[in-house]
Amino acid sequence: QVQLVESGGGLVQPGGSLTLSCQASGFILSSLDYYAIGWFRQAPGREREGIAVISDFDRSTNYADSVKGRFTVSRDNANNMTVHLHMNGLKPDDTARYLCAGAVIRGTSLREDAYDYWGQGTQVTVSS
Repeated sequence: QVQLVESGGGLVQPGGSLTLSCQASGFILSSLDYYAIGWFRQAPGREREGIAVISDFDRSTNYADSVKGRFTVSRDNANNMTVHLHMNGLKPDDTARYLCAGAVIRGTSLREDAYDYWGQGTQVTVSS
């Protein structure tokens, strides 16, 4: 059973930084399968937005324009099944519930429908 658990959310001032983590487990992959871990966010009244993804296939990454240059997604050096989202230059507009998602794919899609497994999310609030 695939499980994804997010952590690291909280309250941060505008311009501040925060790192979220996603602990993934339960992926059963053949020698030909690869997976991707994506980060999505959803704010009240807004559609869910894919913002960052990292591929296990070639470690490539992909970012939404809204976070490009400010957010970085990476794998934990000690635990390959943990993915971090480093968020810098946070703005009030970044306030949302952040969820990680997993998919058995080779690409770096930011489309919600590409992902089969979802965590519960962690809240990030950017406010002074």
